[in-house]
Amino acid sequence: MATDAIQREEIDVDVLIVGAGPAGLACGYKLGKLYQAAGLDLPEIVIIEKADEVGQHSLSGAILDPRALAELMPDFIEQGMPVDAKAVSDSFVYLREKGSFTFPLNPPFLRNDGNYIISLNKFTAWLAEKVEALGVDIFTGTGGRELLIENGRVAGVQTVDMGRNPDGSQKDSFEPGSLLKAKITILAEGTRGSLTKQAYRELGIADGKVPHSYLTGIKEVWEVPEGQIKAGQIIHTFGFPQPNDEFGGGFIYGMSDTSVSIGLCTALGSPDPGNDPHMKFQRYKEHPYVKAILGGGKMIRYGAKVIAEGGYYAMPKFYHDGMLVIGESAGLLNAQRLKGVHLGIKSGELSAETVFECLKKDDFSDSALSDYEIRFGRSWAKKEMYKVRNFHAGFEGGLWAGVFHSGIQYLSGGRGLFERRVPKEDGERVMKLADFQKYRSDSEKKTIAFDNSYTYDKLTDVYNSGTMHEEHQPPHLLVADYDICSTRCVEEYGNPCQHFCPANVYNMVDDPTTPGRKILKLTPSNCVHCKTCDIADPYGIIDWVVPEGGGPNYVGM
Repeated sequence: MATDAIQREEIDVDVLIVGAGPAGLACGYKLGKLYQAAGLDLPEIVIIEKADEVGQHSLSGAILDPRALAELMPDFIEQGMPVDAKAVSDSFVYLREKGSFTFPLNPPFLRNDGNYIISLNKFTAWLAEKVEALGVDIFTGTGGRELLIENGRVAGVQTVDMGRNPDGSQKDSFEPGSLLKAKITILAEGTRGSLTKQAYRELGIADGKVPHSYLTGIKEVWEVPEGQIKAGQIIHTFGFPQPNDEFGGGFIYGMSDTSVSIGLCTALGSPDPGNDPHMKFQRYKEHPYVKAILGGGKMIRYGAKVIAEGGYYAMPKFYHDGMLVIGESAGLLNAQRLKGVHLGIKSGELSAETVFECLKKDDFSDSALSDYEIRFGRSWAKKEMYKVRNFHAGFEGGLWAGVFHSGIQYLSGGRGLFERRVPKEDGERVMKLADFQKYRSDSEKKTIAFDNSYTYDKLTDVYNSGTMHEEHQPPHLLVADYDICSTRCVEEYGNPCQHFCPANVYNMVDDPTTPGRKILKLTPSNCVHCKTCDIADPYGIIDWVVPEGGGPNYVGM
């Protein structure tokens, strides 16, 4: 528990949900409906969300498999769920540097019959309205700073202080964070949430689990001339610009006949210290196949986020005294289908059923909350995750080895030729410059010149993400040892943070006090909250924490 001397308001609630994404909102909605059906008074249920409005930080491709939503809200279409297009066609395309090959048959796991192309921004905003109509409170602009842990039990969350200077001193407008005390705290922060990291570190919920593997997904929304895409058209690509020894792929979704959602997912377990997901995405758009779709169009919005690809064996223990972990915070994403929204919704539903029973018994012990994992184990969500348990690990040997392994896994119910392969942490996979130059003979960094009308530099894309932060606040990107950046990292890795960050937050600049020396300059106000730096740094010295407020504004994303 926080031990500082600041007087903080203490607020008692029954249920505290951290994060108003699909999982957290589904949990709140299901709890509301359970109490409504039982004719009981609703307990005090609070959802806190770090964005100023629900949906501002929500980013995904996104194709929605409606299975979980139909269970949660059978009449979701009648209730006005925002849909850009219903899936009408699928294509699976291999890109060479200049050419392409479209497979005559789409892999079964990439078929989208009955699915919907949606904006996750619009979807979460809509679902939040349904949740609030049931009496659940949603507090936006409220980030969780740390878990309150009392005698080994999670007792709630301290929210972020507001009104500090960059050096940590208090402004005249200083407002201390509150102590939100809860009978049960549910972490639904999305991928690599800071409170979930604390639970990993202090509560050991990931002990004995396989380390997660991550992708950075870069996405833009475009308006294009009619005739270049069809509403509901879904294209998945692999190959260019990813090297054959690295995992990743692209997607192009027709949101309408003139609107395109396009993105590239780049593995952070790359051996390349110059791995640059943003540059790869801009190169991806230059491919003739892609340019035929985007050419003559206009980019509307940009975004980036990390995707947890570790799969079934990387999922943490879902429960602890006073706490549950759900959705992407729990690693619930089908890496083979590249879909997680439906799994997040299902986990929200299952957690709500568990909490409903715990509230009736007033028992939130580890033993009582283990019912959530039992419910998950009996559900189709567990079966789906288990069937793809070795998918990402199959790509350890590169693209074509992965294609081979995924075929064998599909035929063998997910096992394939190995079981539970344990990977290195992504940051540990980065090779030192000298070793990488020997490993890959064509290691010269591939770049393009940005014209900022079709291909965009990072700063322009940050502007197009709608990102805004109060600049005069403490940095929310905590670097444990700046000296490493100026000494060891310069020589050993060439400062990868300058490359892997898709928002131009990290730059090495001349040290005004020491000629010939470079120092790290942070621009946290550029941050799009993707969490890439927290994962890809080879020294593991960058810690992403929740800022005072602000962030991206993913309108229509």
